[in-house]
Amino acid sequence: MGYGITIRVQGPYALFTHPEMKVERVSYGVITPSAARGIIEGVYWKPAIRWVIDKTHVLREIEFTNIRRNEVSDKASVDNALQVINGANKPLYIAATESRQQRAAMVLKDVDYVIEAHFEKVEKEWGERDTEEGYYNIVLRRLRNGQHFHAPCLGTREFPAKVTLIEEKGAIPKSPLTGKRDLGYMLYDLDFSNPRDIQPMFFRAIMEDGMVVVPKPEEVRR
Repeated sequence: MGYGITIRVQGPYALFTHPEMKVERVSYGVITPSAARGIIEGVYWKPAIRWVIDKTHVLREIEFTNIRRNEVSDKASVDNALQVINGANKPLYIAATESRQQRAAMVLKDVDYVIEAHFEKVEKEWGERDTEEGYYNIVLRRLRNGQHFHAPCLGTREFPAKVTLIEEKGAIPKSPLTGKRDLGYMLYDLDFSNPRDIQPMFFRAIMEDGMVVVPKPEEVRR
């Protein structure tokens, strides 16, 4: 295992969408490993390292609420963008006022998590002057100073996340949740090994006393 960090993530709302929900957004009951990784990468991302989520701790009762949001029904066309790049005189934008739709979403309310993670080397991107200790010190400094490449969010950009570093061992707050809960199959991440055939990966999420142990990548279902 590589160098590890422990962070606390909080926010008033969160949306970790079930991938099978095509129109109305429905959140998982707890943060997914891919969303947790995205939060850490928002603080510090480098091609030479890969963040791996080890455990997530749920520090508040799971509470859902319903909201309605304005979304657009269209998406930017790749073919249209290529034509503009090649000199075509066409508009390169989406008019929100013309394609706006209001959709419901079932989101999480007042979330509070602790995420334990570590990073591993990406051999093909590893340089001669790169060191694990160097990257570890950089991410610690950025977490202490509240720095980030882009604002960390809880599943979607409109739900910002407050991220703080937990440095003391044994300083993880105790979860009010007790007992064992089967959360069903949860999205682990997307497999980009073949860019032409991106595959989702799932795992059976079991929460025990507020903690979900995330399996290793080779143990998940594809």
